[in-house]
Amino acid sequence: MKICFFGSSLVSSYWNGAATYYRGMLKEIAALGHDITFFEPDAFERQAHRDIADPDWAKVVLYPATPDGWQRSIEMAAKSADMLIKASGVGVFDQELEIAAANIPSKALRIYWDVDAPATLEAMANDPQHHLRRAIPSYDMVLTYGGGDGVVSAYRAVGARDCVPIYNALDPATHYSAPPKPRFCCDLGLLANRLPDREQRVETFFIDVARSLPTKTFVLGGSGWETKDTPANLRKVGHVGTGDHNAFFGSGLATLNVNRDSMARYGFSPPTRVFEAIGAGACLITDQWDGIDHFLEPGREVLVASTGAEVADHISSLSPDRAQAIAGRARLRILGHHTYRHRARQFSDLFVGSSSRIEAAE
Repeated sequence: MKICFFGSSLVSSYWNGAATYYRGMLKEIAALGHDITFFEPDAFERQAHRDIADPDWAKVVLYPATPDGWQRSIEMAAKSADMLIKASGVGVFDQELEIAAANIPSKALRIYWDVDAPATLEAMANDPQHHLRRAIPSYDMVLTYGGGDGVVSAYRAVGARDCVPIYNALDPATHYSAPPKPRFCCDLGLLANRLPDREQRVETFFIDVARSLPTKTFVLGGSGWETKDTPANLRKVGHVGTGDHNAFFGSGLATLNVNRDSMARYGFSPPTRVFEAIGAGACLITDQWDGIDHFLEPGREVLVASTGAEVADHISSLSPDRAQAIAGRARLRILGHHTYRHRARQFSDLFVGSSSRIEAAE
């Protein structure tokens, strides 16, 4: 099967948290024998911040971030694809691409792959004229990287023929234990770009915790935090390229996950950082959200906090031996049930099933 995939970027994680998900999923889908072409715009200085070369398991097509650029690319893809996938959050000409992918003449199966379903659904809920309300019924299937039953029901309510979550996962060949680096060493680390619908939760679960524990050390990685007021025991290290993620997660006593507002509300939306950190051998502390126990056992494989005070309690009482034990159990659980190889098999099964249904309908 020839798959043409329109996403933000496969070769750069710069302001592009979906890169890990794309790479893990598409590498394993390609390993099942599918031919993948990834179309990405030349935008947001991502090509100047590439962190991988073009992979041997996918062809990368870089197109100009112009009206002519996206139109030529979608026309090229439509002529050759067996499956045409438009991912959310490309960043430029999303509306145009989402409408075109759903309607352009092609023999291809049309898939809308939402890598931020809670945010997309909230946008549609707040705008009765949102373009996706018209486009979604024309897609053969909606895939999401999280959200559980709430997301599935919401997508079906706006006319999706089918909606299936394909959750984030671990690529053990990419995320594994690495030697610690002094610049990342701390009691608690957090890797997250500064975004409006995450910032308040980062303040509550991380920055305020650092203020309350002046004898502990904290490291904040990610873009956009340079101007943020933080306490002296919190060190900001800026953008951390994917090549340093393993060292980042493995250098602290524990790593914190803080979901964005919309993801926390919908639940069942573990970000890529959860699986990256566990793959790298980190002891994970996460804010509370529905569905965490679908992936990890609270108290045994992950530490869960519903308030900043609970994060502080976890760090204050966490010994290195306990942190290592939690990290080890979590990694075994994820390797057994939540790798991208598992997800790729799910994708392949879905494709075969959806193709049969579509052929029967025709």
